[in-house]
Amino acid sequence: MRAIKYVHWQAGGAFLGYLLDYPDYWTQSDSLDELKNNLVDLYKDLTSGELPGIRKVDELVVP
Repeated sequence: MRAIKYVHWQAGGAFLGYLLDYPDYWTQSDSLDELKNNLVDLYKDLTSGELPGIRKVDELVVP
């Protein structure tokens, strides 16, 4: 099991969110629990290697 950080908020009646490592890819739902499930599915899709051109945030250490 792995912990993934995410950002979420409520706008009107919808819950919106994205994974911190993949801020370009958002999802939404009617409840926070459903949003979490959507984020898990999104993570699986983004890390499957089946989708081309996925942009990811990473860290660069400069000496």
